[in-house]
Amino acid sequence: MSSPFRIFGSNALRTVLLHCLPSFERECGVKAAVDFGSTNHTLEIMRGGATADLIIATASAIDTLTAEGKIQPGSRTDLATAGVGACVLAGAPRPDISTVEALKRALLDAKSVSYSRAGQSGLHMANVIAQLGVADAINAKTIINASGLVGEVVLRGDAELGFQQASEILAVKGVDLIGLLPDALQLNSLFAAGIGATTKQHDAASKLISLLRSADAARSMVENGLTPVTP
Repeated sequence: MSSPFRIFGSNALRTVLLHCLPSFERECGVKAAVDFGSTNHTLEIMRGGATADLIIATASAIDTLTAEGKIQPGSRTDLATAGVGACVLAGAPRPDISTVEALKRALLDAKSVSYSRAGQSGLHMANVIAQLGVADAINAKTIINASGLVGEVVLRGDAELGFQQASEILAVKGVDLIGLLPDALQLNSLFAAGIGATTKQHDAASKLISLLRSADAARSMVENGLTPVTP
């Protein structure tokens, strides 16, 4: 039996990747094994010696891993951009976050807040809260999500208001995306794919990248809060 096709996948593109995998496995005759996590998680494990056939992370991380010899030079393919949004439990009141002042008020009014520890959105939210001048008040009621989907923290009732990339919020059934951060505070992250430097399944990796750049994948991206990069 051939080795599984191993993928390190960003949580931001989780839903889109899962949408494409059945066609990929059928057309290439392989079984995919996916390790989902934040970009920083991927950087950490690859620097620790882990390898994959295909890596999906922020474009800057793909460039970094390429420079470190862990991704094949010239294989970076940009896929989509993702903005940071907020969520509440489905059916709960939806605070306004459409302006800087509205976001500040929503943060102060929330009984509890959650964002990720290591992901791009979490690092950004920590900076936003500091920039708004409310760090002391918000940090005292913040539940930091070590890894995974912040929507799941909100779904469990551990936090009232959660922040993460919109596509990651939409991956959790039972929470509502209430909107995106205002433009003045937004972080739009570019995500890309790269082929692992040691892969023996280069053709399969290229095929999956093609599927992720297809019109079908683009529709899934839009439905899941992402902006596809035009081929």
